[in-house]
Amino acid sequence: MSLMSFSEAVYGAPPLELAAVPDSATQVSPLIPGAARLEDAAPESLERIDILAPAGTIERRYVLAHALRALRPGGRLTALAPKDRGGSRLAKELAGFGCAVHEDARRHHRICVVSRPEAVTGIADALHEGGPRHIDNLALCTQAGIFSYDRLDPGTGLLLASLPPLAGSGADFGCGLGILARAVLASPKVTALTLIDIDRRAVEMAKRNVGDPRATLRWADIRTGDLGLARLDFVVMNPPFHDGGAEDQALGQAFITRAAEALRPGGSLWLTANTHLPYEAPLNAAFKSVALRASAGGYKIYEARR
Repeated sequence: MSLMSFSEAVYGAPPLELAAVPDSATQVSPLIPGAARLEDAAPESLERIDILAPAGTIERRYVLAHALRALRPGGRLTALAPKDRGGSRLAKELAGFGCAVHEDARRHHRICVVSRPEAVTGIADALHEGGPRHIDNLALCTQAGIFSYDRLDPGTGLLLASLPPLAGSGADFGCGLGILARAVLASPKVTALTLIDIDRRAVEMAKRNVGDPRATLRWADIRTGDLGLARLDFVVMNPPFHDGGAEDQALGQAFITRAAEALRPGGSLWLTANTHLPYEAPLNAAFKSVALRASAGGYKIYEARR
């Protein structure tokens, strides 16, 4: 691993009215394709870092620990989050790392500013707990922050139980840890599979979990298009429907549109979704035929033909 040198960084997209992030700051969020890795920042090299802190405790502490590791003594860390999505814990967590914290509350966010002390405590444990690991119940490599990182998502489980052996070239949109991809690649008739996820950590873990020469992995935002995929025989997906903690049905609708664009005439889309999500209209608009293949436990499986 080569360490990177930059003096200012930003993790995620802190609201501009709450954090004056310099234009020169290097983006280090794993959820923004093309961003640098905070993990690769040289120790004690940053002058400042601004963080929109993740909601999950393990993931948040991991990010804060890496930020403190990368900051020079005296460097400025600003961390903020909605108070009901980890913000109320930020000050205590930073104090636990040995920081003197100035805390402010604005627009339902807690904003914590610290000057990195000469010595920080407890970051090794946070880095270990939040870093990549093998998890026995999945028998896969995983990391906190990835969707369903420590369990099999029931929607994915229903799709696995419903999916027939596939053939030809295809894609896994929102591949996560690679659970669906491993099942798809169990069919010897599959010639190629492109795994795509917006989360760099998911792509890194899927690379470990899917050791198959037919697999290609890409870190990309499916919503933006320009995926370079055409005339695929199939697409499988468990599309997200939350963005920043809020339900956003447009995410799944965008995945459906991109799948239709990538498939050949007669190609198939296999989709799993929560029962309450109204994906029938965009499916019927983009595909020649749509069939409900399974429904159980609050989830539904559709096969759509281009």
